[in-house]
This record gives sequence, structure tokens and C-alpha cells, in this order.
Amino acid sequence: MEHAVVCGAGGFIAHHLVKRLKADGYWVRGVDVKKPEFAPTAADEFVLLDLRDMDQARRALAPAGQHKMTEVYQLAAEMGGMGFISTAECEIMRHSTLLNVNVPQAAVDTGVPRYFFSSSVCVYRDMAVGDPELTEDDAYPAQPDNEYGWEKLYAERVLQAYARNRGLTARIARFQNCYGPEGTWTGGREKAPAAICRKVAHAENGGVVEVWGDGTAVRSYIYVDDLVDGIVRLMRSNITVPANIGSTEYVSVRELVETVIAISGKKLTIEYVAGPVGVQSRNFSNARMYSVGWRPKTALRDGLAITYEWVKQQVKMEGCSSSGLNGPPTVYTRRP
Repeated sequence: MEHAVVCGAGGFIAHHLVKRLKADGYWVRGVDVKKPEFAPTAADEFVLLDLRDMDQARRALAPAGQHKMTEVYQLAAEMGGMGFISTAECEIMRHSTLLNVNVPQAAVDTGVPRYFFSSSVCVYRDMAVGDPELTEDDAYPAQPDNEYGWEKLYAERVLQAYARNRGLTARIARFQNCYGPEGTWTGGREKAPAAICRKVAHAENGGVVEVWGDGTAVRSYIYVDDLVDGIVRLMRSNITVPANIGSTEYVSVRELVETVIAISGKKLTIEYVAGPVGVQSRNFSNARMYSVGWRPKTALRDGLAITYEWVKQQVKMEGCSSSGLNGPPTVYTRRP
């Protein structure tokens, strides 16, 4: 039996990853400063630890009884939607850097041989609509659009140095925008699909949905189950360099909002308001992941339909503010 540590297991993607690893027969320890918000963890063991502290990072990767951990999946980070990324630059740079220098060293110290790191397509430059695909090598010369991307790029290099000099078997994935149920949907850290689902669920038929920007920015969005499958396939592959994991189904923000409105069955008007948008366009090659037989299986409309129904139920149960695309950003330091 493989023994894995999933760091950031209180968060959206890592929570789903724990479930996948358990289904594959792993023994799993989840680690985070918080437990999952919307469903119980599937982990065999869940520990509240702050990986910014070196001693706690070593405890996170320590053996479980007589069994050493064989894999670590490092998804813990200070992150959120554009509202958060644009206002929490210092928290992102400091906290995530501490995480990503501590956990590789902890893996060496505790003898964990295989290491996965979740990077981001935010490492790439801004693009214009219609620009040709960027490959992973096009991250250099480096020109990320925001500090979140700069930190991710540095963290990649930290792990690659540990792979060269300390013997770690490292895998690095650059995630595109991920969405799905059981993820943050309010409070300032939610991504655009969840925020739009929340606003549409709140809106009365015939009402207005406010959206940051002018609706022309282009993105692709990958459903969480497809992303998790990519993580697992990459970890079991021989790819030693960063690999993009995403969908080639690109849409404008306007098209994204219109799709959610159509799913809801409501008649709503979109009103564009000032707010952080990020890059104008994204267009990335997924050829490295295709080489190991991976493909996303979930069409955007199908995934959004599942996500919208889940968010709608959360709105009914809890209620929330509907101001702004992502709501007012909330900057905080999470501790156990």
C-alpha cells in the first residue's frame, strides 16, 4: 500500500485529490491549517499543522507508525480569485514561499522519495486574444502578470534544485483555472466560476448580475475531477519537467456568465463594473499531458451545471453578500 501526504487537504482541489487517492487504494494523511469546509475528509488521518513552521512540516511528513510516506502532494498555498491575488501580495509571497521551502526539505529529512507540486499558469506572461499556444518552456524569459505567478515560478525552481541535489523524484503541474463542487464560493477567495454561480443563484429573475471588467478576457476552466486525474497521471509518469494541465475549451468572461445564466433558467442582465481582471487571454499547450494519455472529459457547460446546482444549495442554506464579481477580498492568516 502506498502512503501519501496531501498538503492543503482542507482546500478545494486537495480535498478531491484525497478522495481519488483513497479510491486508488492509498493510505492518506491530510494536512492543513483547517479541515474541509463542505464535506468530511476521506483521509485516514487528518492533522492540523502549519507548514510555514519547519518543525510542523517535518511532523506532517513523518512516518505513520512503521510506514514511511512514499509520496507527498504539496497543494497548500495562499491563493484565491483575482480579488484576493490583487490585494494580498505580501501574504502570498511570504506565506507560500515559506511553505515551498519547508516542505521539500521536510521530504528529504523524513525520507519521502516522490514529490508533487501544484504550480499555476500564472507563471506565464499576459497574452492577447489569438496569440499562439505557449508551451511550458515559454515561461522563460519570465514575466508573470502577478506576484502569485512569481512565487509559483520560484517554488518550481526550489523543487527542481532539490530534485537535482537531494534525490527527490519531482513532478510539477501548472494548473489552469479549476472549478467544481465543494470549493470556496464566497468570502473573497473564490474563483470566477464559483463567484458567478453565486451571483446568478442570488439574483431574482429579471435582475442584474454585476461582473468585473468588460467581459472580453478569455480563459479556459478545468473541472476538478479532470484536474485530479491529471495530477495522478503526472505523478505516475516519467515527465520530470513542468506540465500544463488544462482544457482547450476557451471562453470569454461574457460567455462564461451567459452559460451560467442559461443553466439557471433565469432571464438576467449583465452589468460590467470596475474590478481586477488579470490577464487578457490564456492559451497553453497540454501536449506533455496528452503524451501520457490524459484528456479532460468534462465539457464546460456540464461541469458548470453541476457546480451551479451545488452553489445554489449553499446559497439557500447559508446566504451571502452579492456585491462585486468575487465579493470583497478578505486577507487573513490562517492558523490551527
